Amino acid sequence: MEFLMELLGQINSYLSTYLTVPILLGAGLFFTIFSRFVQFRYLKETIRVLFEKTPGDNGKEISAFKSFCIGSATRIGTGNLAGVAVAITLGGPGAVFWMWIVALVGGATAFMESTLAQVYKVRDGKDAFRGGPAYYMEKGLKQRKVGIAFAILIAFTFGLIFNSVQSNTIAASINSTFDVPTSVVGIGLVVLSAIVIFGGVHRIANFTSIVVPIMAAIYIVIALIVVGMNLSALPEVFSLIITSALGFEQVIGGGIGAVIMNGVNRGLFSNEAGMGSAPNAAASSHVSHPVKQGFIQAAGVFLDTLVVCTATAFIILSAGQAEFGTEAGITLLQDSLASQIGGWANLFVSLAIFLFAFSSIAGSYYYGEKNIEFIKDSPKAILIYRFGTLAMVMFGAVATLDVVWSLADVFMGIMTILNIYAVLRLSKVSFTVLSDYMEQRKENKEPVFEPSKLGIDGTETWERLDFEEEKKKNVV
Repeated sequence: MEFLMELLGQINSYLSTYLTVPILLGAGLFFTIFSRFVQFRYLKETIRVLFEKTPGDNGKEISAFKSFCIGSATRIGTGNLAGVAVAITLGGPGAVFWMWIVALVGGATAFMESTLAQVYKVRDGKDAFRGGPAYYMEKGLKQRKVGIAFAILIAFTFGLIFNSVQSNTIAASINSTFDVPTSVVGIGLVVLSAIVIFGGVHRIANFTSIVVPIMAAIYIVIALIVVGMNLSALPEVFSLIITSALGFEQVIGGGIGAVIMNGVNRGLFSNEAGMGSAPNAAASSHVSHPVKQGFIQAAGVFLDTLVVCTATAFIILSAGQAEFGTEAGITLLQDSLASQIGGWANLFVSLAIFLFAFSSIAGSYYYGEKNIEFIKDSPKAILIYRFGTLAMVMFGAVATLDVVWSLADVFMGIMTILNIYAVLRLSKVSFTVLSDYMEQRKENKEPVFEPSKLGIDGTETWERLDFEEEKKKNVV
């Protein structure tokens, strides 16, 4: 195990120092500058799009608002709770600052990748769509082999590695609150996950789509209450975050490098901007123009990191219980929150984590399944993948915290690098689609996407979509 941890540590260090961090921040700045700060300029338009009706709404399509809720429910989970705790203890308070930076520039990255996912989406039955990086690599880049490589990565990263992170967080939380052995929790999670994976997904999905957003809202309210209770400490906490981030204080032995790497990695795990996972969900919505979904996904990144992660960080830092340089996850948040509002916080966080993480297990599995189907529609491959997912759920529950998070960092980094490569190569398409949208809005039109007029191919799904109602009214 020591050899494995040493190897993972070396790989993570190399990826973060030379590839993931510079590529993620560099690409985010590139997208931000050349889109003329798309993630900030169109906030008013984002709000308008968020609440508009679905084109030709028949009650079956996924609207922009539903997509935003689903995406937010998926993002707001272990990354916002346990992930922030890990970032602070391993990277110091300054890691939070770099999580903010990832979100600010990541909003543009999320816009770019989600717009591309819409441009190159395909039909998935009569009233549904599917897409994501594998699809825009095949249809946009004309590189199916690269798409297959990404499909393999996301299937392995989400269905296997990330699900071990989710089960690890659930097991640690339940063990801390109820003293239930992690092995017992793991067995229970395997059984529940098997029920979802082998047939009960629709019932569970309908349940979590209602409960998870409610739990997320309650968590945000509780966090705001804690902020209100410690309002006088707010300047001190922000000062600690900023001075630690910029190297003015030496928080742990790893110095500024550890601060940046932990902040960027945990920020990426939390809001997923640039990783290539969110585009799989973004492609499913039914909108009249791809840019609408790009706006919505950018807003989701801000909500995830600037609001929820910041609230978690404030709870932990204001409690003053974090031991920098040590390994701590969800238990640190539970203890910090309990010191602020009482012992019932442990029960609430355990329940919230269970709902967040369990819904993520189902969602992560289906990300993987859809990408396996992209490679080849093979029932045998799907069956093997299902058992592999269940095995990793059990492994995560009984494994140590550092192992599962290190594995997640490695595969998350590789996946991000491949996705950013594709988004950069196709950035001209995203910029063209954005210009088309804004030109129509300047003419007071409700934007409708007609790729053939823009010289964009590989978009057969859009050529067959019927937006005649929008074309008729054409003015908002």
